[in-house]
Amino acid sequence: MQKTFSANKSNVERGWYVVSARGKPLGRLAARIAAVLRGKHKAIFTPHVDCGDFVVVTDAEKVLLTGTKLDKKMYHRHTRYPGGLKSMNYRQFIARDPVGVIMKAVRGMLPKNKLGRKLLTKLRVYSGSEHPHEAQQPKALDV
Repeated sequence: MQKTFSANKSNVERGWYVVSARGKPLGRLAARIAAVLRGKHKAIFTPHVDCGDFVVVTDAEKVLLTGTKLDKKMYHRHTRYPGGLKSMNYRQFIARDPVGVIMKAVRGMLPKNKLGRKLLTKLRVYSGSEHPHEAQQPKALDV
């Protein structure tokens, strides 16, 4: 008789992956990163357990958007005061905060609960091509 395997903290082995965002479409990159953070690429995936790996993203300012999204894709935030809606297009947002673009895209693809917030802490994004995580010996992630 077989029993269903359910992962827990003691069963999970964490790895490190590095991916360059240079020339990669934002949505495809964010979807692949979210799947690795969640642990869906592993055979022991359990929905309610953090069984994913760490992901390091480099070259965040070189991420690609297709079509006319560079000027038409809008980011909105609200100050919570009347009339406090602030909007900017992708071109302005990436010039201001290239790391925030990828963080926001990946956050939108993770669960909207405590687990999702915990998974997001395993994502490290850098605007340049250098990162301080060489000691973890990250493997290349294909996108």
